[in-house]
Amino acid sequence: MVKPISILIAEDHKLMRVGMKALLDEDASFSVIAEASNGKEAIEKACIHKPDIILMDIGFPDTDGLKATKTILDRHPELKIVILTSHVSETEVTQALSLGVYAYVIKDINTEILKMVLKSVHDGAVWFDPHIVPHIRGKNGTTIPIKKTGRAAFKSQHSNLTEREYEVLKLVVDGKSNNDIANLLSISEHTAKAHVCNIIQKLVVDDRTQAAVKALKEGLV
Repeated sequence: MVKPISILIAEDHKLMRVGMKALLDEDASFSVIAEASNGKEAIEKACIHKPDIILMDIGFPDTDGLKATKTILDRHPELKIVILTSHVSETEVTQALSLGVYAYVIKDINTEILKMVLKSVHDGAVWFDPHIVPHIRGKNGTTIPIKKTGRAAFKSQHSNLTEREYEVLKLVVDGKSNNDIANLLSISEHTAKAHVCNIIQKLVVDDRTQAAVKALKEGLV
């Protein structure tokens, strides 16, 4: 039997903690082994329990989540931290990535995608919410292993993408919705959705977020 991924939830809102714990505990792939309601508790419980993954909020009333993250990783660099927050300022995003977090997730994320992110992080992958991509493009090269092969190399590797699909993919990387893409390219939302579906299939990824991350890593943008 595969050992479940152990999780520490660091979140100051009790209702949010209860909801996340219920969500993860209903899936046999995960086991919430500890909870923390502030940054100080997060540091203490990370040291005691050494979970596989720490789900870390940023906005704590005492030691904020980024300071707690730094302290934890200074003491236990092997731990994997996933930021789960509503904060998307460039300063916070840049600081979090420079600390070496494995993922930066916005709280309105789909629950199934969150589970996918946690499983991917456990396997050693990194993941960034499309909403923060504009903040990290061209930065944090040590956190995001960008190959910098450029558009020509990307095209040679993915020659099955059409010119229009390249345009759509760049907008996906910018975090645009299907409706945004439709308006920007003067096409119908149905057509925009079809392009995104084709891109996902051709890049052999599971969703638009993975397509954006792949494009970012391989130097398309």
